[in-house]
Amino acid sequence: MTTTDHPTGKRLAALSLAAMGVVFGDIGTSPLYALRECFHGEYGIAVTPENVLGVLSLIFWTLMLVVSFKYLTMVLRADHDGEGGVLALTTLVRPRREHMTRRAWFLVVLGLFAACLLYGDGMITPAISVLSAVEGLGLVTPLFKPYILHITLAILIGLFLLQRHGTARVGTLFGPVILIWMTCLALVGLNQVVRNPGVLAAVFPWHGLHFLLANKLHGFVVLGAVFLVATGAEAIYADLGHFGRRPIRLTWFLVALPALLLNYFGQGAHLLAVPGDSYHPFYAIVPQWGVIPMVALAAMATIVASQAVITGAFSLTSQAVQLGYLPRLRVAHTSASHMGQIYVAPVNWLLMICTVGLVLGFRTSSRLAAAYGVAVTASMLVTATLFYFVMRKRWEWKLPAAILVTGLFFSVDFSFFAANMTKITHGAWFPLVIALLVLGVMLTWERGGEILAERARGLTRPLDEFLSEIEDEPPRRIPGQAVFLTRSHNTVPVAMVQNLRHNKVLHSEVYFLNIRTEQIPRVPNFEKIEVERFGSGIQRIIAHFGYMESPTVEVIFSLCRDKGVDLDIDKASFFLGREKLTVGTSPAMSRWRSNLYLFLSRNGMDVASFFNIPTNQVIEVGARLEI
Repeated sequence: MTTTDHPTGKRLAALSLAAMGVVFGDIGTSPLYALRECFHGEYGIAVTPENVLGVLSLIFWTLMLVVSFKYLTMVLRADHDGEGGVLALTTLVRPRREHMTRRAWFLVVLGLFAACLLYGDGMITPAISVLSAVEGLGLVTPLFKPYILHITLAILIGLFLLQRHGTARVGTLFGPVILIWMTCLALVGLNQVVRNPGVLAAVFPWHGLHFLLANKLHGFVVLGAVFLVATGAEAIYADLGHFGRRPIRLTWFLVALPALLLNYFGQGAHLLAVPGDSYHPFYAIVPQWGVIPMVALAAMATIVASQAVITGAFSLTSQAVQLGYLPRLRVAHTSASHMGQIYVAPVNWLLMICTVGLVLGFRTSSRLAAAYGVAVTASMLVTATLFYFVMRKRWEWKLPAAILVTGLFFSVDFSFFAANMTKITHGAWFPLVIALLVLGVMLTWERGGEILAERARGLTRPLDEFLSEIEDEPPRRIPGQAVFLTRSHNTVPVAMVQNLRHNKVLHSEVYFLNIRTEQIPRVPNFEKIEVERFGSGIQRIIAHFGYMESPTVEVIFSLCRDKGVDLDIDKASFFLGREKLTVGTSPAMSRWRSNLYLFLSRNGMDVASFFNIPTNQVIEVGARLEI
């Protein structure tokens, strides 16, 4: 699915229903805790009619400006061959490596940092969502209160344990579950709005402005809680490639936005009548007979929201591996029909450990809310920055128009970011630290790969020089097909040089295979393979793949046959370089980064497994390299 498609009829309805579950699960569960945190959280403000209308006005305009205008109207237009998300946005502004400037490098690092923030989000979202849903049991009867943490942990651990089996079977239920959830949000909210229609006056922006001016610093700090209504907006952009613009916009404006607004205004209407219910206004507007069913539905909705965030972390990891920012990791495809259904074990267990630790450490969703928001607002600021360069460089907007749009984005996003920075000492540092650690790993792995390629060039020689030597002094030839994997297309693989030096023979058919990851999501099959024949039975094959694809030798050999290259995977021998890495006396990176690179290299997947090369046909040729 790409954003250039224009689905209609049944296909549009099916995509819209699917988008309901995947795209809007996160933002759709915010009513569980967002309004509560404004009045009953760490910095909760007094429940007065003026404050209630002021907070509701801020919520309304946050959903209008941040979600509806910024993301749904503007940012969704910045697709990269149909794909969305901050990593796709980064590749839009990233020039080719040979044209990389200092400013471009800074923008790439910014984009990577925003992408890394998703890992922190992937730890907090499941914890706060599920915990806030289960806390509703404590409102039914105090007997449940001692078991709230146990039930929450059981749900979360079960969710992470199920990841390796995939969610394809139950994934079809995600859309209907969130649709039912949104319907219930709208109905319970509408019931309260009808009883107190005066709450609708909050749509006028002066109530929000009066709130901020009257409450000064305290009102500004409450903005950090107001922002909780927009968490999940980045996911809307990230899922663009799965559903396209039209189904996402249709679902938001016709279902999600009206349901969320009715529920928030319903909670506000109830607080105007019963200020003492600020400790959990969401469940307070649910009829007594419906609290337990609503808790169960909330638990299901938060599981769906958590699943979407976890899957997003898996997808980001897979893309980072293909782009060369992370070492090779085993990416298991858990569904034959849905290519987005993947599983990355190390990421899953890391998310689970940290999520469980957050629940045990914070113990209540209200405390967890203090750790939520900074990472998301930081990511939104980066998106606004990158979007400016897309408008200027890609779309060629005039400077005043680009500044006007970006200025609006920055004024709103920075206000929320500054308000959330007050939470730093209350746990908001956690996702930032996680993001910085992951960013450090990514930059170290990328730089280490560059250094390794430079060192390897010292052990080989230019391809033209090698071909001339073979022609002038042909070595002994033996029958068979030899495939040499190489990082560079214009130098001889180290494995070839070492093999020829020690064994003094050359196969009758020699193929230099260079697998490249391009700065686009996918490469059409007819453009994937380049073949160049040099004579003497030597050919160079360059295989182009997008960063959302998983290259394997089976696919490459199949596509090569279409180009007239008769490669047989059962008969070919694969020669791979096996570098023994050490940290030299004067390493090109700092010593701790060099050791980190060595650790990552030793624990990453080997080349044969990553590209699905038959292990009994692999010949490894060693070389010693210093980092």
